[in-house]
Amino acid sequence: MQKKVLLTEDGLKKLKDELRILKDERRKEVIERIQEAVSHGDLSENADYAQAKEEQSFIEGRIKELEEMIKNAELITHDKNREEVTIGCTVVLQTNGTKVKYTIVGSNEANPAAGRISNESLVGKSLLGAKNGSKVSVKTPMGETEYEVVSIE
Repeated sequence: MQKKVLLTEDGLKKLKDELRILKDERRKEVIERIQEAVSHGDLSENADYAQAKEEQSFIEGRIKELEEMIKNAELITHDKNREEVTIGCTVVLQTNGTKVKYTIVGSNEANPAAGRISNESLVGKSLLGAKNGSKVSVKTPMGETEYEVVSIE
């Protein structure tokens, strides 16, 4: 049984767009490059051929990976009236005198620099189930950090 891939609607759309581009554009481009390289003769010392074949292998692998992810996608739905932190919600936290805002997403959409943290990360996992005003202590490799849940959106 394959692991479910938690995605927002936007995340699923991005995966489908990437898959379409790989299948409809990049795959054709690399095949043309391979055909061009083959037309030049000796393939044993043809760097263009080797590079195109390597790129083709990457593209085909990524296509399979995306198809699996899309097939096993489970959409994250979020009820804006929730009183506890769940996957899909945005949470405002207070830590060390500063406020931070994170959206809890599946691991495939995580981008901490953009404020999107995985439900599987240390912070994300610790926040799940927390309520407004509650304090959550997170043990990280850099030490223990305490977060206070200011609001859940």
